[in-house]
Amino acid sequence: MTTASRLRNPSAAHRFVAGDGAALHVVESGPAGSDGPPVTLVLVHGWTQDHRTWDFVLPHLDPGLRVLRYDLRGHGGSAPARRGGATIARLADDLAELIADRVPEGPLVVAGHSMGGMTLMVLAERHPSLVASRLAGAAFVATSSGDMDQLTLGFPGVVGRSVTRFEPRVARLLARLRSDTLRLRPGLVRSGARRLVFGDRPGRAQVDSVVEQLLCAHPASAGMFLDAIAAHRGVGGLGALCDVPSVVLAGEKDRLCPLPHAKVIADELPHAEFVRYPGAGHMLPQERPFEVARRISALVRVAAR
Repeated sequence: MTTASRLRNPSAAHRFVAGDGAALHVVESGPAGSDGPPVTLVLVHGWTQDHRTWDFVLPHLDPGLRVLRYDLRGHGGSAPARRGGATIARLADDLAELIADRVPEGPLVVAGHSMGGMTLMVLAERHPSLVASRLAGAAFVATSSGDMDQLTLGFPGVVGRSVTRFEPRVARLLARLRSDTLRLRPGLVRSGARRLVFGDRPGRAQVDSVVEQLLCAHPASAGMFLDAIAAHRGVGGLGALCDVPSVVLAGEKDRLCPLPHAKVIADELPHAEFVRYPGAGHMLPQERPFEVARRISALVRVAAR
């Protein structure tokens, strides 16, 4: 059985069915129930990745902490996104429904990487009562509140403008694919990932992790979500998070969600801690796992008081 087929057939214990019938793959660790800890940490991954995004972060967290991870629809072991369902709003609703089912009580800290951070912003906008009553900490990891349709991947001038025009074509191409996985040569994907989403001197294991997750993503879903990312405007949700203890983490060499995007988020959250990582790219959970864990753990400690 291939990794992709194994992930697409989760056991009942790891399965959550969203309101529209989409089955999501869920992974829980740490204590649960009435004897569990007062805080639950929910980790939300980004585009073309899955719950394994956080594999390098987890060892640096308190082993007694309850952690909830899951695969966004169209990613990892979750069902593909349906037409009309590949939106950040639908991801936010999935998150709200998952919390209601798996963590119906107690304070929450939510950390979102890339599209996961966008999901958190839209959660605050669409489910303000949930945020007001339950959210005790928010971590925005290498993410953006908008203007992703102007992405240049860090290239100046005409090359950067070409990237901006080319991205919608990539989205349409992916959305038309009918295969279950991206049929690309791992070596080629590894080379591209190393240059595009990492900063200085990434480790082989970290790059391989990103590549393996990408090759498990559902191609058509990835294309539709690329359009959703381009259309994302999350400033309204950030306004609902002003009083939530927060941290904004950014790699100074991030090509996908550049540093100015992180600065916009930090400016909208006047009480948030803004942390920049020289030499790091977009994949902070892999590149700076100890630091990411340390910042998330600080939020958990505040939430537990």
